[in-house]
Amino acid sequence: MTKIRTRFAPSPTGKMHVGNLRSALYEFLIAKHGGGDFILRIEDTDQERFVEDATQIIYRTLARAGLLYDEGPDKDGGYGPYVQSERAKAGIYWKYARELIRKGEAYYCFCGKERLAALKTEVVEGKEIMVYDKHCLSLGKEEIEANLASGKPYVVRQKNPAEGTTTFQDELYGEITVNNAELDDMVLMKSDGYPTYNFANVVDDHTMDITHVVRGNEYLSSSPKYVRLYQAFGWKIPEYVHLPLLTDENHKKLSKRSGHSSFEDLLEQGFLPEAVVNYIALLGWSAPDSREIFSLEELIREFDYRRIGRSPAVFDMVKLKWMNGEYLKAMEPERFYQMALPYLKAALSQGEERAAQGFGEAAFRSIAAMVKTRIEIFPDIAPLVDFFVCLPEYDSALYAHKKMKTDTAASLQVLREVLPMLEKQEDYRNDALYQRLLQYIKEKGYQNGYVMWPVRTAVSGKQVTPAGATQIMEILGKEESLRRIRKGIEKLTSV
Repeated sequence: MTKIRTRFAPSPTGKMHVGNLRSALYEFLIAKHGGGDFILRIEDTDQERFVEDATQIIYRTLARAGLLYDEGPDKDGGYGPYVQSERAKAGIYWKYARELIRKGEAYYCFCGKERLAALKTEVVEGKEIMVYDKHCLSLGKEEIEANLASGKPYVVRQKNPAEGTTTFQDELYGEITVNNAELDDMVLMKSDGYPTYNFANVVDDHTMDITHVVRGNEYLSSSPKYVRLYQAFGWKIPEYVHLPLLTDENHKKLSKRSGHSSFEDLLEQGFLPEAVVNYIALLGWSAPDSREIFSLEELIREFDYRRIGRSPAVFDMVKLKWMNGEYLKAMEPERFYQMALPYLKAALSQGEERAAQGFGEAAFRSIAAMVKTRIEIFPDIAPLVDFFVCLPEYDSALYAHKKMKTDTAASLQVLREVLPMLEKQEDYRNDALYQRLLQYIKEKGYQNGYVMWPVRTAVSGKQVTPAGATQIMEILGKEESLRRIRKGIEKLTSV
């Protein structure tokens, strides 16, 4: 059997779009699941859209996503160069373009911008596309040679028939047949001497022995022209896998202008690389048992591209946050602490009320443990822990809680009774504080919540906190805890 070889061929035009990363991931998984090779090729022939340092973004993104390629610009496997501009300088594309011209499968086109602008257009997928009228196909040999000798600008176009049909096979969409009359004579070589994407990727895929071509289904309409190029050369056509459209939550095509459209954007927003990769794997593919949490190694083992669907896949930020939260819950505590620490320090360095007292490593570790199972992304930490720095302004109505069977009057009584007891308490560690309050609860015959709710409210000023009253008090310390309880009494007294 032929060894599977897939390729990821991004253009260095900026941050890596989620759709591009999904293509890379699926190409990686198809290759690795079948014991094949995953190749990185840089398609930089569109000089107008080239962005400085974008190639480094590609390397960095693949590395952080764990998609390690077997061959690429820095890993020569005998099929190089792996950068299209370098392949262009080596004359690879002109070699094959001239072969097509000799075979009568391509031709020189000398039409200027004004003439092209006057041609009719068609609307394809919401875009206005110019339809070339084959004007230069009728040029005689002498006229072509004269134009070339005089240095007249030109492009090379593919010669497509006006009659008959072209059929190709897609692994997901099955057999697709189109009328040749619908196929435009697309440009293969541009006037600047560089190949178009459409021509270069066919030449490169063949010369690099690519067996499976994986890309978005927006390329389905162009595939018949690619197939005709393979046929014109007499080359074997690779397996095509066209992926379903990616949309946002409003079912609109995911755009680069979207805040969550690039891998680096998501990492900057506090998502874990492994969670993003896991989620992107599910944007079009599903496991037979509907399982959703996979490591990359598990994805390699389970991935069958025949289970990729055709329906548009929705990039749901709520679902991604949930999945990221699951990864955080399962994370080894020390790794979580190290990753959470910058967010904790940023959140706990604000506010004049507590900033002067500072927080030591023990406090940071305790707070990290409190929030680990309560956040979905790291930026969620700040609003959960900001009360440690500064007691927020809160309404006394917060003390009333039906389930705890307490109200403002009852809370005032509890705080007044526990204050002198807590003033005498020397050990302000969580366990000691908790046992002291339990003793008080037992003596009074109260329910736990009847006491713990008003104490927690007083020391946090919040309805929801990452920990109980005594855990919070241990972090705050005796002086600050008592100050906040006194403030609670003052607030309730004035009701």
